[in-house]
Amino acid sequence: MKFSIAASLLATASAFVPSVNVEKSSALFARKPFITGNWKLNPSTKEEAIALATSVTSAVTDETPGDVAIFVPFPFIECVSNVVGDKFPVGAEMVSPNMKGAFTGDISAPMLKSCGVEWALAGHSERRTINAETDEYINGQCLALIENDMSVILCIGETLEEYEKGLVGAVCEMQLKKGLCGVSPEDMSKVVIAYEPVWAIGTGKVATPEIAQSVHEICRGVISEMYGPQIAEDCRILYGGSVSPESVDGLMAKPDIDGTLVGGASLDGEKFGRIINFQPVEAPVAV
Repeated sequence: MKFSIAASLLATASAFVPSVNVEKSSALFARKPFITGNWKLNPSTKEEAIALATSVTSAVTDETPGDVAIFVPFPFIECVSNVVGDKFPVGAEMVSPNMKGAFTGDISAPMLKSCGVEWALAGHSERRTINAETDEYINGQCLALIENDMSVILCIGETLEEYEKGLVGAVCEMQLKKGLCGVSPEDMSKVVIAYEPVWAIGTGKVATPEIAQSVHEICRGVISEMYGPQIAEDCRILYGGSVSPESVDGLMAKPDIDGTLVGGASLDGEKFGRIINFQPVEAPVAV
């Protein structure tokens, strides 16, 4: 994988001037799009959570172009699940790598599964930085979920400093390889990757579709090296980082962007509804 080349491409927008060729978005390919929302430490009350879940649920229809899931704070999982029903999964924002024991405040994969939860996030940048979760800890989360026949969205991404130094490919490769250590080829069907450039999370900044596509292509290449081309082709890779109704269509037009992990906009039912029901388009891409 020529990461130095990829980094230089990321450094300048002029590298992404496309030739006139048309390639359909991932929404029209074999990988079904996956639009997800991460509520983080929101909203403040159960009543607000129910109202938001009701709004989001109403936006999911037979015409919605892909799969949907929302990841909510632990206290709201039951009430939100009651609202959502079987329309789409309600996941947890984190999970402990430990199954049981003297770990005050932890929530285990078996606990979540016993409550009907089938998905959880691992490796979100806020957990990596604020809670000092290491790659080894995150790998333990992935393995714990898979061991309990659950699914995981493994979040990866570089800081602004790493981005400016052209280390995007190296950082994503390291986080992928460490996060997926011990995950078998057969279990990769339970794994979704979310690329979230840290500098774009909650800042209002968003990587251009071209930048996001180039990093997703790098990530798919790493997965191919680890597991082979077919698993890499099947693996869904989401983009996260200030995704909005205005940016989602352009992002979803790219062939290696299979969905989004949405933060702030997922707290607004109307905005998230528009993201859920993005408009599949044909887009010009470089050859």
